[in-house]
Amino acid sequence: MLSRRLVLSAPIPVLLPAAAQAAPGSFQDFLVSLRAEARKAGIAAATLDRALAGIKPNQAVIDRDRKQPEFSMTWARYRTLLVTDKRIDEGRAAVAQNRAILQKVQDQYGVAAGVVAGIWGLESSFGKETGNFNVIEALATLAWEGRRASFFRGELIAALKILDHGDIAPGKMMGSYAGAMGQPQFMPSSYLRYAVDFEGHGKRDIWTSKADVLGSIGNYLAKSGWRGGEAWGQPVTLPAGFDATAIGRDTKRPLGDWAKAGVRPASGPWRAGSDTAAAIVAPDGVAGEAFIVHANFNAIRRYNPSDYYALAVSLIGDRVVG
Repeated sequence: MLSRRLVLSAPIPVLLPAAAQAAPGSFQDFLVSLRAEARKAGIAAATLDRALAGIKPNQAVIDRDRKQPEFSMTWARYRTLLVTDKRIDEGRAAVAQNRAILQKVQDQYGVAAGVVAGIWGLESSFGKETGNFNVIEALATLAWEGRRASFFRGELIAALKILDHGDIAPGKMMGSYAGAMGQPQFMPSSYLRYAVDFEGHGKRDIWTSKADVLGSIGNYLAKSGWRGGEAWGQPVTLPAGFDATAIGRDTKRPLGDWAKAGVRPASGPWRAGSDTAAAIVAPDGVAGEAFIVHANFNAIRRYNPSDYYALAVSLIGDRVVG
């Protein structure tokens, strides 16, 4: 599974130590207060009995949260690690097996099959790597002891609401050590906002239902501003002497203006009209790979706010749907 924490990597070093904090109270006292809060939120006592039975602080969760490394990674290295021939081959097979669902998602939400598949591939290797932590126990551990206790407590309440709705049983609610769930790796709050019962079986099953997984990704992107029928962008070549200060998502110009400045598609024709707003993204600078990006690139970034991630999703998507 591609951790949401890894894909947030950027060329600037990131250090995420455990925050200095007072020692937490007992875990049992935490559970008592959690029950009271959950009951006020309308969660049934029987749901809480099932969800919280036998849970305890998970040391593996604490260790992973505390040992997130400091690292710096170039786009070239990130691409080499993630946009691999193996992932592309697996993606093509997954798209072929689920083409009807992807077409239905595209018809309903207007979201291109490639980008849905790209996210699916990066988040869980097309459903093969979804995490093996009990989500309730992991979130309870982080809400009790973790460096972002308030955030994880909110996610824990959201997870309990999901169980209370009956979408999944507590023992099957599995995910990452930080609570990202199922094949699209939704946090519980994202699940409540974006997960859909695309299969029509009465539950929003992002763990085993391919229809619900792909439909939920499509719904997420649609609600994040995806524009149907428009491209995310494309690889380009920059002219010699290109002004590096013009690089960046916030510097938008009509595509035709970039073309007049000597920017050219790396292959094939332009994928958008000359009046389409566009920006240049070149994560490794003017000497590295460069891309024209449009509004849909920013919709992908709302799934994960990283240029690296959005580029990898887009490039994988372009290759797996051919």
